[in-house]
Amino acid sequence: MTAISHVLEQTGMNPYTFDEFISKRENLDWYKDDPFLQKAVKQFTGKNFDQIHENILSLSSIVSTKWKRLAEAVARPEVRPYMLHYDAYNHRIDRIVRPYEAHLLEQGVFGEGLFSSKINPWESFTKRLIIHQLGEAGVTCPLTCTHGLVALLDQFPNPEVKELQEILQHTKEGINGEFAIGAQFMSEIQGGSDLPANMLEAIHDGKSYRLYGNKFFCSAAHADYAVVTAKIEGSDKVSTFIVPAWLPGNKEKEIRNGYHINRIKWKLGTAELPTAEIQYNGALAYPIAPANKGIAVAVGIVLTLSRLEIGIACAAFMLRASREAHLYADFRTVFGKKVKDFPLSASKLRKIEHAAKRTTAGAFKIYDLFLSLEQPLNPGISTDVPLELRKQLFNLRELILLQKICTTNEGADVLREAISVFAGHGVMEEFSSLPRIFRDVVVNEQWEGPRNLLLTQIFRDIQKVSDWYSPAEFVASILNGASEEKKKNFSIQLKEILQRPVLGEVNDDSIDAAIEWDEFCTAIFREYQEIALKELE
Repeated sequence: MTAISHVLEQTGMNPYTFDEFISKRENLDWYKDDPFLQKAVKQFTGKNFDQIHENILSLSSIVSTKWKRLAEAVARPEVRPYMLHYDAYNHRIDRIVRPYEAHLLEQGVFGEGLFSSKINPWESFTKRLIIHQLGEAGVTCPLTCTHGLVALLDQFPNPEVKELQEILQHTKEGINGEFAIGAQFMSEIQGGSDLPANMLEAIHDGKSYRLYGNKFFCSAAHADYAVVTAKIEGSDKVSTFIVPAWLPGNKEKEIRNGYHINRIKWKLGTAELPTAEIQYNGALAYPIAPANKGIAVAVGIVLTLSRLEIGIACAAFMLRASREAHLYADFRTVFGKKVKDFPLSASKLRKIEHAAKRTTAGAFKIYDLFLSLEQPLNPGISTDVPLELRKQLFNLRELILLQKICTTNEGADVLREAISVFAGHGVMEEFSSLPRIFRDVVVNEQWEGPRNLLLTQIFRDIQKVSDWYSPAEFVASILNGASEEKKKNFSIQLKEILQRPVLGEVNDDSIDAAIEWDEFCTAIFREYQEIALKELE
C-alpha cells in the first residue's frame, strides 16, 4: 500500500494541495520579477533609470502583497458599496458605504501623489501600470479621473477663483498629506456619449453657477470633486464646471453640495467602484475653460487622458493574466504531464504572453509620444500649430483612440484564454483574480466611448485632415519602422476604405465597408504594437 493510499484509507481525505502554486504566486513581485517590464522602463527612462527603478521597486513590493490582499477583500460581493440615504435623525446624507479595506487601499494609492509636480512622469506611468494589475479595485477609475481633473485645472488656471486653486492643490500636491479624489460626470440618460445632448442646466450665480438636472452615469461618486458638463442657461452649447461634493466644513456633517445620489448602479464589472445616478438641485459649480467649449475641453483633455489610461490598464491586465497562467500551467499536472507541456496549452500561453508584451510595448511607445509633444492635451488641434507638430498631435489623438478600442477588445480575449488555462478553477472567484479582471476589461471597453463610436470618430478624423495630412503620410508616420511593403499595403487599404460608405445608409455595401474598417483599424494598430515590441526587444 502506498503512503497516499494509506492516508486515504485512514482519513478519507484527498491529500492534493495547491500550496506550491499559491506560494509562488503570493511571493511574486510584479516589477522585480518581471524583467520585460524593467527592460521597458530602462529604455524609456534613460539616465533617470536608477532612481526611478528604486522608487518603483519600493512601491511594487507593497502593491504585490498588501494592496493585492486589500483588492481581493474589497471585491467580495457582500461588501460592495451601498447607499445610506438618511441618518438616524432623518437628515439626508447620501452616504456611500464602502468596506474598511477600500478606504485603506484608497489612502495608500492616492497617498503616492502620482500627479504631483515632484514625481517623474515615467515613474508615475510605471507605478500606475503596476497598480492597474490589481484590476479596477475601486481605485484606478478615480485615479484616472483625478488625472483629468488636475490636467484641466493646470491648463486653464483662473486666479480670480481661489477655490479652484485650492482644488488643484488638494488633488495634485495634497493638503496636510491628504490627497483629494476627482471624478467626471458627463453622461445623461438621453445621450450617453452624445455630450451635445446634455440637458443639465447651469444658472449664473455671481462668479459661479448653480446646477439643476440629472447625470445618469457617475463613476467614482464618492469623489471630493467632479468635472461636470452642463449647458449655461440660454445656451445650446456645453460648458465645463468643477463641482465640489461638499462645501467647506460640510463633509464632516455629511451635507452634500446641492445634490442627491439617487442610487448606485449594479454593473457587470468594476463592482467595487460606486457608479451612481445624481440629481443636482442647485449645486455650486465653478466654471473652467472657455464657456461653450465644454465638449472640446472634455474630449481633448479629460476623456483623452482616460482613454490613454485604459490602454495602460489593459497592458497591466494582460501582464498579470500571462504571469498567473504560466505559473499555473507550470504547476498543474493532468494526464501525467504538466499543462504547459501540451502543445495546445503551450500555444495558448505563448499567444497570451506575446499579446501582453506587445500591448505593454505599445503603451510605452504611445506614452513616450505623449510626453514628447508640446501641449499634447488640446480642445482641438489649432491650424496655428506648425504643420509637423500638428501631424504628431494628430498621430497621438488617433493612436490613443486605436489603443482604447483595440486593447480592450483583445484584453477580453486574453483574459478569457488565461482563464481557460486554469480550467474549472479559472472561474472560481476565490481561486483567481482573473474572472474579476475579465469583467473589468469588458466594462472598460464601454467607458469613454464604446467601440463603434470611436471607430466612427477615427474615420471622420482622417477624412477631415486629408487636405493637410494625406492617408499615406499618416500610415507611413505611425508605422515608421515597418517594411515599405507593409506601409504601402496599409496606405492603399486606407485610401480605398475612405471612399467606401462606412458612415452611409444601412445596406449590404455599407455593412461590408463597416466590417472592413473595423478589421483595418485592428490590423494597423496591431502592426504599430509589433513595431513597438521589436524596438524594445
